[in-house]
Amino acid sequence: MSKSEPIFVGVDVGASRTKVAVLDSNKNLIGHSVRKSGTDFTGSAEICLKSALKAANASESDIVNTVSTGYGRLNVAFSRETKTEISCHAKGCYFYFPFSVTIIDIGGQDNKVIKIDDKGRRISFKMNRKCAAGTGAFLEEISSRLDIPLEKLNDLAMKSTNLVELGSYCTVFSATEVLERLREGKKIPDIVKGLFLSVIKRVMEMDLFTEKVVMTGGVVAHNPFLVKMFEDIIDSEVLVTEHPQFTGAVGAALFAHALTVL
Repeated sequence: MSKSEPIFVGVDVGASRTKVAVLDSNKNLIGHSVRKSGTDFTGSAEICLKSALKAANASESDIVNTVSTGYGRLNVAFSRETKTEISCHAKGCYFYFPFSVTIIDIGGQDNKVIKIDDKGRRISFKMNRKCAAGTGAFLEEISSRLDIPLEKLNDLAMKSTNLVELGSYCTVFSATEVLERLREGKKIPDIVKGLFLSVIKRVMEMDLFTEKVVMTGGVVAHNPFLVKMFEDIIDSEVLVTEHPQFTGAVGAALFAHALTVL
């Protein structure tokens, strides 16, 4: 792209990961980046921005507008405006799927269920903030206890032949239960598939779903088999945005574009 072409930036600072999305004037995603948020939200956002701009072959001088969202949206020094993560996920999903849907976002620290109508207007939303159960942090904790890299969980779950259903939803109790199942001789792939089922059950407790369901978030991005399991349970196709982990950042970038008069 030309260095002089206007670009629009969305920054989604989550409690676990920071994501940056760069759109061109035609709303094409031309660059993105993700990294752990850590304790310095401002610094993480700036590092992500540099990486995303490099991927887009652009510079900061090309930025027309930047909108930030997420847990640490107020910590983005270069952002001109802020939007709630609910609004940005709704806008990002509607961009890919312009009709009435239920959005399920499985994040690092919380889960969100957002319903939008066929105009993209938010009808309702629910958020699970009681504990880390059923979130990315839940899977990270269990993978650490099992001494298995987080990125290996999806392949392991796919190899399961006899799912081990876990009775506890609490992260702490689940970790203990997993160890007990290992002592009983249960296979790791079957346990991991049971962990995926626990995540799905926690989400299904939150709300009833419309006919069309869209799933987003880092957990979805790295664990497509979890989406397949969800489809089997609800007996319906589950849609996934093109870049599920960046849906909120894309939504923020879309707001940056919409709020700008070119």
